[in-house]
This record gives sequence, structure tokens and C-alpha cells, in this order.
Amino acid sequence: MKPMKMKKVMSNKFDELTKGLAQSTTRRAALRKFGVGLAGAVLAALGLRSNASAQTKTRKINCAHLTEDCARLYPPGSPAYQGCVSSCGIVCSQGLKFCTIG
Repeated sequence: MKPMKMKKVMSNKFDELTKGLAQSTTRRAALRKFGVGLAGAVLAALGLRSNASAQTKTRKINCAHLTEDCARLYPPGSPAYQGCVSSCGIVCSQGLKFCTIG
């Protein structure tokens, strides 16, 4: 496509957008759109909050089986696995029998 022709297409799309924005909308239609947008935002926020809380479940790691329990949760060698072994290793070295992750 030639640059001039592409510029004309973009200009037409911009003109269509500005015409659409310039058209008057009834108060009822505007409030309806606002209400739908607000409801969508609230539902999205609630959905994100429930997903976030589901991902942060605490897991109990048995200090006697530290590496096995961390390997059950995370792929061995991954940064998450290394973090599990490292942080629980500190807790378990203090004489505790369990460590919690999450």
C-alpha cells in the first residue's frame, strides 16, 4: 500500500471516530453505559481478588522431608524450589518440625 493511500485510510478512520464521538447521546444511554462499565470493573476486581487469594495458599513443609516436599510443589532446580529449600532450611535449622510456604 502506498503511503499516500494509507494516510487517506487512516484519515477516514479518524474522521469516523471523531464523528462518532461528536454525536449526542441521551442521558439514559450514557448512564446505562456508565453503569455497565462500573459493574464490569467491580466484577473484575472481585474476580482478581479471589484468584490472588487462591494462589497464596499456605503449604506445610515437613522438615524431615524438606527437599521432597519442596520438589512436590516446585520443579527441582527452579528459583521457586531453591527459595523453598533455602527459606525452610533456615526455619528447620532452628529445631522446628514444619515450615510454611506462601
